[in-house]
Amino acid sequence: MSEPAVRRREVLELLRATAGPVSIGTVAERLGVHPNTARFHLETLVRAGHADRVSGVPAGPGRPPLLFTARRQMDRGGPRNYRVLAELLADDLARADDPIAAAQDAGRRWGSRVADDVRVADGTEPAIVWLHDMLDDLGFAPEEPSVAGRGGEIGLRHCPFLELVDTHGGMICALHEGLLESAMDGLTAPVAVDGLTPFATPDRCLVTLRLED
Repeated sequence: MSEPAVRRREVLELLRATAGPVSIGTVAERLGVHPNTARFHLETLVRAGHADRVSGVPAGPGRPPLLFTARRQMDRGGPRNYRVLAELLADDLARADDPIAAAQDAGRRWGSRVADDVRVADGTEPAIVWLHDMLDDLGFAPEEPSVAGRGGEIGLRHCPFLELVDTHGGMICALHEGLLESAMDGLTAPVAVDGLTPFATPDRCLVTLRLED
């Protein structure tokens, strides 16, 4: 953790340990830093949603003092462990009568949500560019699209659920295929996902595109 991050953590801990709002001067004095440094870290905590500004009671004429207090909430800066959640959800899908179909349906719902209210310019190229960018945002590390004639393809160099492929590979790939098909259907564009080939090469999955009239 960098020195500014360590100092900011100290400021936040001071706010949490104090019963009421504290001033910039109090923070600076207790931590032995310049008031400008204290102000910088306090304002950064406010922007990050960890602290709130409050107005104090003026001791006399003039503006009320600016005070800060910790926002009472769970720490959003802590570590995450979504892999456990993903494993639990995959296990639950695996108990369906037809796990592959259930995964495809889940992927289609995901794709509909992704494409909801998306506006893409008419034409093949804007739709393919959007699909590439969507795959990039979701962590698939897509290659540049290749289009020839009435078809095309996009290679995927990364799987965001790679750790689950060993135990639930068929379901994970069906989930992704449903996502891609539904997302493109939601665009009403002249491009459709014709299929997803898992590990077309050892280091690459392949999305096949169909260009329509």
